[in-house]
Amino acid sequence: MSNDETPYVPIEDIAKYLSVSVSTVRAWVRQGYIPKSTYIKVGNTYRFRLSAVVDHLTNDVSSEAPAGGTGGGDYE
Repeated sequence: MSNDETPYVPIEDIAKYLSVSVSTVRAWVRQGYIPKSTYIKVGNTYRFRLSAVVDHLTNDVSSEAPAGGTGGGDYE
């Protein structure tokens, strides 16, 4: 199934799948860790493509983390 065919799911499903709170998912959206291409927003409601979010967070987080973000790295 391609990303265009993946159903959109509510923010609660994303949070549960990633084992984080809904507030964390909202923060990641605001901070740009979850890109706009992975969700739609209607009014105050977000719907996410789960596979697109997971792909981005697992594959692209180090190369596309927002400026000033905590995209990982060495801790000294």
